[in-house]
Amino acid sequence: MQIIGVIGAGQMGAGIAQVAAQAGYQVLLSDIDLARAQAGKAGIAKGLARLVEKEKISVDARDEALVRIEPVAGVEAFAGCTLVIEAATEREEIKRAIFAQAGAVLGADAILASNTSSIPITRLAQAAPHPARFMGVHFFNPVPVMGLIELIRGLATADETVARVEAFGTSLGKRIVHANDAPGFIVNRMLMPMLNEACFALGEGVASMRDIDTACQLGLNHPMGPLALADFIGLDTCLEITRVLFEGTGDPKFRPAPLLVKYVEAGWYGRKVKRGFYDYAGAEPVPTR
Repeated sequence: MQIIGVIGAGQMGAGIAQVAAQAGYQVLLSDIDLARAQAGKAGIAKGLARLVEKEKISVDARDEALVRIEPVAGVEAFAGCTLVIEAATEREEIKRAIFAQAGAVLGADAILASNTSSIPITRLAQAAPHPARFMGVHFFNPVPVMGLIELIRGLATADETVARVEAFGTSLGKRIVHANDAPGFIVNRMLMPMLNEACFALGEGVASMRDIDTACQLGLNHPMGPLALADFIGLDTCLEITRVLFEGTGDPKFRPAPLLVKYVEAGWYGRKVKRGFYDYAGAEPVPTR
């Protein structure tokens, strides 16, 4: 049986671990310490329990998936993995350190992949011991629900690496699209300017927060307004991606909105801290002006 390693037991990493385990893979879920990895698995157990309650999976399927997920500390246990996916925070220096550590223990045929949502793969590959066996594999949040994976090859990525990762993604029941190694790839290249523009509109007083979100939901037929979506993604993540777009292209249209910067500086990252554009700890949204 193939063993998949996932580095980062947060929302994205746990989601990747869950879908891989449900597809029959043995999964090693790692974080900076064992407690965080175990917390990631506990979150997966809650998510699977909800699926059982909704009768979307059986109790046996839940139990089998959980047995396949083993929390570990660090990357030392990854020597037997065929594929390791990094799903850490969207900070290049953190990712590069992880690649160097993980690459040192991987086998001769193992593939190292990054779930980065915007950082150029060719540049990240500089930190990987074997750039030919390194590529981008961008899942979408929430991973168990979203049906898409963007695959991004770097300048040195081998054809065999792409083929193996595509086969893995397909085995999870996901649709695969291929993106060139450009800032933001496909989805975030188009999505982040919209979310950023919503922040500009709010900061400039074009409309209230609720009216901006309602207008996009009903006028564009979106399931969620852009400000609520930014909260869901994480305002810190949105800012990091927008900065990558701005710095990578030099195009002023990607300049981060001052209000987005201000919220991140305040530590108002969105749902994960229960405060962003909306207040998730209370009944009413946080006043924005």
